[in-house]
Amino acid sequence: MESSNNEIDFRKIGLKVGLEIHQQLKTERKLFCNCPISSEEGREELFERSLRPTTSEFGEVDIAAYFEWKKGRRYRYHAPHPSSCLVEADEEPPHEINREALEVVIGISKALGSIPVDEVHVMRKIVIDGSNTSGFQRTMLVSIGGRIEVEGKSYRIQTICLEEDAARKGEDEGNISHYIIDRLGIPLIEIATAPDIETPEEAQKVALYIGQLLRLSGKVKRGIGTIRQDLNISIEGGEKVEIKGVQELKILAKTVELEAMRQLRLLEIREELKKRGLSEQDVKLSPIDVTDILKRSQSKIVRANLSKPKGKALAQILHRFKGILGTEVQPNRRFGTELADYARFYGDVRGLFHSDELPNYGISKEEVEMIYNALGADREKDAFVLIVDEESKALKSMEAVINRVKYAFKGIPKETRVAMPDGTTKFLRPQPGAARMYPETDIPPIIITEEIMKSSEKYTPQTPEKKKEYYIKELGLSRALAEQMVMNESFDFFDELVEEFKGSIEPTTIASIMLVTMPALKREGLNVELIPERSIREIFSLFARRMITREGIEELLKQLSKKPEEKPEKIAKELGLLSLGEEEVRKIIEKVVEENMNVIREKGEKAEGILMGKAMQILRGKAPGSLVSKLIREKLSEILSKS
Repeated sequence: MESSNNEIDFRKIGLKVGLEIHQQLKTERKLFCNCPISSEEGREELFERSLRPTTSEFGEVDIAAYFEWKKGRRYRYHAPHPSSCLVEADEEPPHEINREALEVVIGISKALGSIPVDEVHVMRKIVIDGSNTSGFQRTMLVSIGGRIEVEGKSYRIQTICLEEDAARKGEDEGNISHYIIDRLGIPLIEIATAPDIETPEEAQKVALYIGQLLRLSGKVKRGIGTIRQDLNISIEGGEKVEIKGVQELKILAKTVELEAMRQLRLLEIREELKKRGLSEQDVKLSPIDVTDILKRSQSKIVRANLSKPKGKALAQILHRFKGILGTEVQPNRRFGTELADYARFYGDVRGLFHSDELPNYGISKEEVEMIYNALGADREKDAFVLIVDEESKALKSMEAVINRVKYAFKGIPKETRVAMPDGTTKFLRPQPGAARMYPETDIPPIIITEEIMKSSEKYTPQTPEKKKEYYIKELGLSRALAEQMVMNESFDFFDELVEEFKGSIEPTTIASIMLVTMPALKREGLNVELIPERSIREIFSLFARRMITREGIEELLKQLSKKPEEKPEKIAKELGLLSLGEEEVRKIIEKVVEENMNVIREKGEKAEGILMGKAMQILRGKAPGSLVSKLIREKLSEILSKS
């Protein structure tokens, strides 16, 4: 159980990854109403809801929905105009499916070799976490099958769906969660791959390829919150685990790597328990009250929870579990953390401790000893879990902890987890089952006609390979730059810049700044990724109008990485980066020449390099080097001809 994740042979452990790529579509209106897809802020209305699960056609209740309902939360919705209406508020039936969105998805499906279905039926997927006012999300299967090839390996596409995006999460306020519904109902394409991915690097490359293909359609939105990658991950001997909400491509490989590490460690824990001769039957729920032991504890967490009405401290022995709870399953996350996640979800408690981490958090060595004595536990072999909260919550949480401990004998629980910013994952909820889906009765099915198929062709994107050839043949990029640009997340921004500055800036110059200069600055430790696109666009505008030099671009990027909200032209003025006129440059060169007449008399034409160096010390970033060189040669020629 001490192996490093750097030593993991992902193919050897049977890693299998399937992707679910969700991307907002750039259409005129939302999926089931005429509201524009707009970020404009206008008049806002508020309303509240409570949501509850419904039974499926088979009389079953989805387990994930059930546990969301048990939290007993209320939801307050912020409805800004003009980007929301009675449809988003679930006060009016949905309108017909947005035909443009459907055609975009069919067009993209063709590029992936996926076959559209004959008839599109809308389904309701139960979601009662507050992100949908109705308590369900509408989704529809559009096409099935297909494949892509990335670096010589083929990956199957399973399904392509069209669905409505959820509301934006706001702040929690006690028992009330806030949501903003301007995003609710935006058309969303969902592309699900088969579990053909075998390494973290493959996962990132496949996600990038699909993301590039989507952007090449010209019909998807860009920016934070417009794309999300969900992952289905398993290793040999385990269960499929669903990871939700990987928003940044750069942490996708790390998320896969650390989840594979977690699953491997859980299997190692299972084997260790077997070696110790333990079985699931050895774990029984039998908490004892240790409130009296901890009532004078110096731990702030313990004191705060014991001061609650009916606050109790419960301890549960785990025979021969010494060292297991402290086993690291991911960086800074231990098996005890997994137990704490379950306690938090099922019992809403915060005060969970375990013996492998004690004494700590203000709980003394003496208090730990007294708990061991109260439990009749062996300090060398046994472990214990300690939960401090209101008695009913503590009991419910302890039951959840014991159920999770029992599952350790099976290995990896089938669950839904959420991706964290550092690439680790955290328990979110039980995995939903088939009971969460049922047909939508308010929207008639759509037959996919020849007319729809033909109309969708205009949305079929070219492949990244064809885009690369376009960059080489039409824009004059080198093959190396073209290959880099096609696989760059900002290639569509590059396309916009090339079009905007056609005739004034060479595409190679723009590509070089984006692919060479900016990464080099990042390697120096500068946060160039914080610079907004509008500022980069303005920098190129200054360069196109000859207000700054090529060297000035780099200096501006350096400064903007420290002050990303500043205006580039303002910084250029403050730093003296704005280009000088030709007459001003000429005057400076004349002064440099005058100060170096001895060098000219001694070296003649060979003095040009020395003069150029001295002039550029003054003019770097303020005048193009080509202009400085031209004026020095003219002045030098004039002086030498007279002598």
